[in-house]
Amino acid sequence: MSRRVVRQSKFRHVFGQAAKADQAYEDIRVSKVTWDSSFCAVNPKFLAIIVEAGGGGAFIVLPLAKTGRVDKNYPLVTGHTGPVLDIDWCPHNDNVIASASDDTTIMVWQIPDYTPVRNITEPVITLEGHSKRVGILSWHPTARNVLLSAGGDNVIIIWNVGTGEVLLSLDDMHPDVIHSVCWNSNGSLLATTCKDKTLRIIDPRKSQVVAERFAAHEGMRPMRAVFTRQGHIFTTGFTRMSQRELGLWDPQNNFEEPVALQEMDTSNGVLLPFYDPDSSIVYLCGKGDSSIRYFEITDEPPFVHYLNTFGSKEPQRGMGFMPKRGLDVSKCEIARFYKLHERKCEPIIMTVPRKSDLFQDDLYPDTPGPEPALEAEEWLSGQDADPVLISLKDGYVPPKHRELRITKRNILDVHPPSGPRRSQSASEAPLLPLPSSTSQQQHTLETLLEEIKALRERVQAQEERITALENMLCELVDGTD
Repeated sequence: MSRRVVRQSKFRHVFGQAAKADQAYEDIRVSKVTWDSSFCAVNPKFLAIIVEAGGGGAFIVLPLAKTGRVDKNYPLVTGHTGPVLDIDWCPHNDNVIASASDDTTIMVWQIPDYTPVRNITEPVITLEGHSKRVGILSWHPTARNVLLSAGGDNVIIIWNVGTGEVLLSLDDMHPDVIHSVCWNSNGSLLATTCKDKTLRIIDPRKSQVVAERFAAHEGMRPMRAVFTRQGHIFTTGFTRMSQRELGLWDPQNNFEEPVALQEMDTSNGVLLPFYDPDSSIVYLCGKGDSSIRYFEITDEPPFVHYLNTFGSKEPQRGMGFMPKRGLDVSKCEIARFYKLHERKCEPIIMTVPRKSDLFQDDLYPDTPGPEPALEAEEWLSGQDADPVLISLKDGYVPPKHRELRITKRNILDVHPPSGPRRSQSASEAPLLPLPSSTSQQQHTLETLLEEIKALRERVQAQEERITALENMLCELVDGTD
């Protein structure tokens, strides 16, 4: 009698669990824009969510620790004249975020560590180059200040945010709307999907398509693609009969035949893939679904192995995916999602069950840290470098606030700019580290602002106490009369 052999994997028992109610972020008006982006971005310091805003576009940025009900007057990041369609945190500076909008612009913002008193309205820099709405943003994984944007004009632009200049413009490769763009691990190649049903591998610095596959999924609905650790491409799409489908492709050896192709279910929601290269697990979150399905990608047939499904009652409006350095390694947490509901955001934690309290180094190989491996100019000249890795053995502590500031391009001008910071146009100069004296001034300013905020809260509390005492006194006087 033959016995079925169970596949060995340390991730076979990964389970998902929603955080407790007091760990959620309540009373957030999540954007209702019909756009297939995740609407949420998260890093070890902040949670950013695109929200409803009258007369333009806005998103809210909350410190991770600020759970519970969010004040309806909590400051927003506003500046776009149209709805915000995508946001993405810089992987090399946890205080910098980029936003893309229906108004054709990209804005890069510096988020302070302290809670601002009023809306943040002045971006560090505004990038203008698209002729139609911008719906996709992606920072380069290893080069400092390199940002990719894709717009409704079917153009991909790669920017040097430090100078506001266009490094590369890929404007004749996509005949129709671009659905997704993904860098490979060292940022030398791009994988793109398009409404023309073609999956393309692009070398951006040579401005050429290295490989392409027509109708990787035969359906007309949008397709998504991400690079895997092995250099394969993982895709989600639809069959001709509108069933959702996932595929794994090898663009180097045989792009015509899939390594794996699986039908899943019948639903209209586009599956957003979130890939973790450290564990080789891909998580599929469908917009409008109430579940997260996850699969392990290996070198053994059938190559894409179903692990489990996290299910809940509420459908998801969007999803944020925490970088590995933001996870709690003491609890064997290997992934954390931030699920958007209509009025709240709920953390969902993926855990490998282990009895030991010791650091599990087989679950946590060295992972990309916040230091860039290259400068923008080095990458543009043809250099490639793998991400600079860090160990999570003692946990991850985010670096102190690092300011990005636009200064004059003239290298002889060594004096810091005078006067308050203002929004600069894309033709002005690079984001460079502040001189140490200016950094101290910035730190002093932040300390003063925090003290002013504390004083303001104390004055407000005293005013409320005085008002209450006056009311009591009036009642006593009325009683004696």
